[in-house]
This record gives sequence, C-alpha cells and structure tokens, in this order.
Amino acid sequence: MNWRAVGAIIRKDIKVVLRSKAVLLPIILVPLFIQVILPAALGLGVNLIPQSSSEMEDLAQMMSAMPPGLQEQLGSLDEKQLFLTLMLVYVFAPFFLIVPLMVSSVIAADSFAGEKERKTLEALLHSAITNQELLAGKLLAAWLPAIAVSLASFLLYGVIANAVGWPILGQIFFPTTMWFVLVLWVAPAVSGLGLGVTVLISSRVKTFQEAYQLGGIIVVPIVALVIGQAAGVLYLSSGFTFALGLIAWLIDAALLWLGIRTFQRERLLAQL
Repeated sequence: MNWRAVGAIIRKDIKVVLRSKAVLLPIILVPLFIQVILPAALGLGVNLIPQSSSEMEDLAQMMSAMPPGLQEQLGSLDEKQLFLTLMLVYVFAPFFLIVPLMVSSVIAADSFAGEKERKTLEALLHSAITNQELLAGKLLAAWLPAIAVSLASFLLYGVIANAVGWPILGQIFFPTTMWFVLVLWVAPAVSGLGLGVTVLISSRVKTFQEAYQLGGIIVVPIVALVIGQAAGVLYLSSGFTFALGLIAWLIDAALLWLGIRTFQRERLLAQL
C-alpha cells in the first residue's frame, strides 16, 4: 500500500469539500442544529416551565413506561431534573449519531459521483495507483472528517448540556459512561457504515444528489432507536451501546469486503 498516494487522495478530496458549498453547508449546519440549537432551546424551555405545571405531571406517566433499569437510575430526581436528564442524556443520544453518519455520507457521495460531475474522475482512474489505494483514499477522506466533526460536536453538546442543566441539577451531569462509548466506539462505526453504503452507491450513479439521497436510507436505524426509546421499549445503556457499535463494525467490515470485491475501474470509465 502506497500511503503517499492515499494521502494525496485524502488531501485532494478534503480541499474539494472545503471549496464546495453543497458539501460544506450540511457539514456545518446539521451538527450546529442538533448539537447546539436543539439542546439549548430544550434546556431554556425547561428552566422556564413551572415545577407544578401539567407538562411536568405528564412526565411521571411517561417515565412509568420506561424500562426498569432506567427508572432505577433516574428515580431520585424531581420532575424537572428527570425531564432534562432523560432528554439530554438518553433521547438525544441517537440524534448525535446523525452527525458522523451525515458527514461521512455527504463526503462519500461526492467521492465518485461528484468527480463524475466535475469531469475529474477519468484522470484519477488512469493514474498509477491500485484499486485498494484508491478506495482507501476515498474512504479515509470521508471517515476522518466525520470523526473530527463528531468530536467537536460532542464537546459543544457537553458545554451546552451542562450550561442549561446547572440551574436545575446544580452539578455537571454530562457526559456519562454511555456517551463515551457512543462517541468513541459507536460514532466511528456509524460513520464507516454511512460512507461504505454511500461509496457503493456513488460509484454507480451519475450525480452527487442521487448518491446523497439514496445513501440517506441508512438513517432509518437511527430513527428506529429514537422511536424505541420514546416508546419505552429500550434505552441506551453502556452495554447496549457497546453491542450496537460491535454490530456496526461488523457491517462495516462486510461493506469494505464487498467494496473491494466489486470495485471495477472499467465499469466506472464506461459510465463517463
């Protein structure tokens, strides 16, 4: 493996991302909305709601539907503390996974389909690099920025969560062990899942928009996690989160194997 060639592909793709508004804007705006605006608005709203309001009473009924393990963890909190902790620590956790998934998918969609649109793919395919080096460069060019954006988003989210939670909880309550597992184990796997699917798609379609839209189907499992927690069917404990990441890593390995097996320069050249 010629890592200098791989590094050249990574640098080239990242430069293209930084110059493209269609790619760069979602990478900035989506994490900003999910990790800053939503938790800040929620926290400010909870601080303004009276303790004896009907909204707080409804929360007790909602909590009764939660799994026993979660009820035991949060049983000592009052209504406001319970609501804030439940939302910021548990309910918002699956939303965090949208960040690495979206970033990797956007960049990966641009990896082949975008180059087809810009008429730069033919020169790359004729260059003196192996298929493995080309795929490694394309995958890492999407995966590394996704990890960087995820870590930055996690830090921002932690600051916002503790800032809005301090008047209610009187302590720093975030992050929990589950969140460390989510950020350091699951998020890298999920970003790999997103880029693996999207690269396979983008090598077969002609435009960036087609690749990005088709790759968006991978967000369905995250929506299922949100619904599952809201319905009280499950909650993201540290063990469950670790198992979730393990499954994602196994799928990543399968996608990587499939990508290496099915990648054909001749087919890509025929599509140009």
